[in-house]
Amino acid sequence: MKPLDPRLARRVRGARRFLAAGAGLAAVQSVATIAFAWALSSAVVALVDGGGPDASAVPLQVLVAAACVRALAAWGWEATGTSGAMRVKRELRSDLLAAAARRPAGIPGFPGHRVATLLGSGLDALDDYFGAYLPQLVLTAVATPAFLAAAWLADPLSGLILTIVLPLIPVFMALIGLATQAVQRRQWDSLTALSKAFLEVLGGLSTLVLFGRAERQAGRIRRATDDYRRRTMRVLGVTFLSGFTLELAASLSVALVAVTVGLRLVSGDVTLLPGLFVLVLAPEVFLPLRNVGAAFHASAAGVEASRDAFDLLDAAERAGGGPSAGPGAGGGQGAGAAGPSHDGAPMPDAAPRARRILPADLGLTVADLVVRRDGRAVVDGATFRVRPGEVVALAGPSGAGKSSLIAAVLGYVEASGRICLDGATDPADVRARLAWSGQTAALFAGTVADNVRLGDEQADDWLLERALRLAGVDVDADRTLGAGGAGLSGGQAQRVATARAIHRLLARDAALLILDEPSSALDAEREGRLAASLRELAEEGRAVLVATHRAALVDAADRVVQLEAAHA
Repeated sequence: MKPLDPRLARRVRGARRFLAAGAGLAAVQSVATIAFAWALSSAVVALVDGGGPDASAVPLQVLVAAACVRALAAWGWEATGTSGAMRVKRELRSDLLAAAARRPAGIPGFPGHRVATLLGSGLDALDDYFGAYLPQLVLTAVATPAFLAAAWLADPLSGLILTIVLPLIPVFMALIGLATQAVQRRQWDSLTALSKAFLEVLGGLSTLVLFGRAERQAGRIRRATDDYRRRTMRVLGVTFLSGFTLELAASLSVALVAVTVGLRLVSGDVTLLPGLFVLVLAPEVFLPLRNVGAAFHASAAGVEASRDAFDLLDAAERAGGGPSAGPGAGGGQGAGAAGPSHDGAPMPDAAPRARRILPADLGLTVADLVVRRDGRAVVDGATFRVRPGEVVALAGPSGAGKSSLIAAVLGYVEASGRICLDGATDPADVRARLAWSGQTAALFAGTVADNVRLGDEQADDWLLERALRLAGVDVDADRTLGAGGAGLSGGQAQRVATARAIHRLLARDAALLILDEPSSALDAEREGRLAASLRELAEEGRAVLVATHRAALVDAADRVVQLEAAHA
C-alpha cells in the first residue's frame, strides 16, 4: 500500500482544502455509523424484550436519522472528491506546464513523450485517486480508531479481539501493495513507451511514407500496444487476488468476534445489547481498510502519475527551471568566453536601480549575460545593444549559445546579468514588448491565416496581408493545414512562423523582433527578400535581432554580435 505522498498537501493548495474537508466528513460519517449500530441494536433488544413499538420508537428514529446522515456524508465525499480532483489536476497541469515552459530545452530525465503522457492520461487518472482512494484513506484514519473505541466501551473483550486481528489486514495490504506497485510501475512505463512510439511515428510519418517504412512502424506500435495490454491484465489479476485475500481475512476476523460473542451470550457473560452492538459494528471496523485496498488498485495509475508529476517539478527546480529574475539572477562565472560585441556604445550599469525611462534605455540591452545548462556555461559574459532602427545579427557556430541567449532574453532559462528592453527588466514585461519565432515552426491544424493571427485574431486584415508579404509566404492564406503544419514544405512552414512573429510585432506595436535561424530552409533569393523585409521593419523604428549562420543575413545587418562556444 502506497501512503499519501506528503508532497501533495505541501505543494497543491487544492489538495490541502480537500483533505481538510475530508477529515470533517469522515468524522461525521463515523459518528453516524456508531449511532446507526447503537440504534439498530437498541431497537432489536426492545422488540426482543417485549417493549412494543413505544420502546423502539426512539431507537428507530435515531436509526433513520443516522442512515440519512451517513448517506449525505457519502454523497459529500463523492462531490468533494470530484471537485478536489478537478482543482488538483488544474493546479498540477498549470505547475507542470509552467515548469516545462521555463525549460524549453527539456527537463533532465523527462523526455517529451513522458511529459505528454503525464499531462494527458496520467493526470486524468487522478479522478480515481481523489474520488476513491484518498476519501477511503482519510476515512480509515478517522473512523477505524473511533469504531475500536466504541467496541472497547461496549465490550472490552470484543474490543481486544478486534484490536489484535485488525493489524492482519494492513499486513496483507502492505504485502499485496508491494506487488501491485511493481506491476503498476511496469504498466505505467509501458504506457509511456507506447506514447513515445506514437509521437515518434507521428512526427516522422511523411518521411516514413515517402520511403515505404510506415508498415514497419505500425508493427512497432502494435507490439507496444500488446505489451501494454499484457501488463494491464497482470495488474487486474493482482487486483482480483488482493480483493479476495482482503475479503477472506476480514470475514474470518468478523467470524471470530461473532463466535466469541455468541458463546458468551449463551453463558451469560455478556448481555444482548452490547453483544449485538459489537456484532453490528465489527464489519464496519474492517470495512474502511477493505475499501482502501480496493480503491488503491483503482487509483494505482493516479498514484504513479502524481509521483511522476512531483518528480518532474523537483527535477525542474534542481535544474534551475525558474525564469531569469532580471538583474543579478542565478549564475556564477563560467570558464568559457563569448566573443566581443561589435557595439562600441557605453553599456548601462549591470546593477538594478529604479530610474526614469530615457531615450538611451530604448531597445534591447544585454550586459554580462551568463547562461548555464546542466551546470555548464553555454553563454558567458555576452554584452551588446540592439537599438530601435537597427538590425543586429547574432552569429556564431552551432553550439555557440545563440538559441540559449534568446531563451534567456525571453526569460525561459536561468541567467545572470542584465537584460533590459525599453526600460523593462522583468521577464514577463520583456516578453510583452517583443515578438519572436524559434528555430522550429510550431504550427497547428487550421488555415494559414489562423496560424499567422494566433493570439491577435481581432487585428486588422491589412496587418495579415503585410505580415505574409514581409515573410515571403507564397501560399493562400485560406489554405487548410494539418496537425503540425502538415501540407507545407519545411521552407513554407518556416515562412509562416516568421509571418506570425511579424504579425504580432505589428498588431501589438512591439519594440523588438527576434528571429532564430529564420532562413535555414530558404534559398538565396527568398533569403534576400527576408533581409529586405527586416530592413523595412527596422526603418520604422523597431529593433530587430536575428540569430543566423547564413552569410546573407549577416551581411545585411547593421552590426554583428559574434558568439564563440563557451568552454567548460
